[in-house]
Amino acid sequence: MKALRQYLDKIKPNFEKGGKFEKLHSSFDAFETLLFVPKTTSKTGVHIHDAIDSKRTMAVVVMALIPALLFGIWNTGYQHFLATGQGADFWPMIGYGAIKVLPIVIVSYVVGLGIEFMFAQLRGHEVAEGFLVSGMLIPLVLPADIPLWMVAVATAFAVVIGKEVFGGTGMNIWNPALIARAFLFFAYPSKMSGDLIWVSGMSKGEGIVDGFSGATALGEAAVLKSGEGLGRLADGGVYDLWNSFIGMIPGSIGETSTLAILIGAVILLLTGIANWKIMVSVFAGGFIMAYGFNLIGANELMNVPALHQLCLGGFAFGAVFMATDPVSGARTDKGKYIYGFLIGVFAILIRVFNPAYPEGVMLAILLMNTFAPLIDHVIVQQNIKRRLKRVNA
Repeated sequence: MKALRQYLDKIKPNFEKGGKFEKLHSSFDAFETLLFVPKTTSKTGVHIHDAIDSKRTMAVVVMALIPALLFGIWNTGYQHFLATGQGADFWPMIGYGAIKVLPIVIVSYVVGLGIEFMFAQLRGHEVAEGFLVSGMLIPLVLPADIPLWMVAVATAFAVVIGKEVFGGTGMNIWNPALIARAFLFFAYPSKMSGDLIWVSGMSKGEGIVDGFSGATALGEAAVLKSGEGLGRLADGGVYDLWNSFIGMIPGSIGETSTLAILIGAVILLLTGIANWKIMVSVFAGGFIMAYGFNLIGANELMNVPALHQLCLGGFAFGAVFMATDPVSGARTDKGKYIYGFLIGVFAILIRVFNPAYPEGVMLAILLMNTFAPLIDHVIVQQNIKRRLKRVNA
């Protein structure tokens, strides 16, 4: 590392003002600060100095996503070999999953960071760190068989329309990764819904065994409406609580394993990166709403046990990695509770009452992203009024 530091110090003058590569200063600065903690600090007294900067914060979030990524790679291979009726050991499953998943991750990062670098160069600003996380989140919320060109288009849309038009990292209203998923869902619905997209090879009919549906527990709306649906969710069924918690079911790459997601949650909470208030509130809101529906039991989706609801679809992934986004979420303490609770409530509401889109976490988070500033505004105004009353009393 010392030799690398010396080499960077040697070539650095070429990228500073007056150097022959001064126009590439933003790019050089991005690589330098990614490798080494910057020596410079803010000079004014209004800033709080900390030992961790934005790049290190984003790196911790990426580390927390690794368990979900690794399980997603394995599950992609597992579901494929299960669908084709082939027996396979651990490493062949990993190999097949890596061939399918890693290109999606690479395309996401290449396209997203390429656009980020371009905007930084045009504006003469530093390269923002936010896409280090978004570049990993986008692949994890997509099916493994999605065409790579769609990943590229969705990533470009998320960075340009979802973030840069608002001023870049820290200014965006919505979570960029969810913007990418929403874009694909509404622009190319055949690649983001139905039974054939969640298991690699299903859409091409690569020797799929008879009786294998490939549907997700929530996506198989016709089955869930019948008595057979609850049978598949009951103990011993394809989508029972244990399989749903471990993640051995069809779904998006990184969303199936609640266990892997919770490992990431522990990392985020122990390092102080994510806010537990939002995370806990999302689970609480979802559980309470699902339990209330259990008491009503008007349809099959209402009868899905509340705890089981939290392990299905992208609920856990959204609660841990999407809702806790500090930029698009609520910022006041009381607002975080309200914001998270309503995400959980609306996610279950959409699942139960919208048969065309039973997975409602994406829409619930995007909806509450929109209202997060209003929630914070109301909380701040209440605090001001309360303090004024105290002063005037």
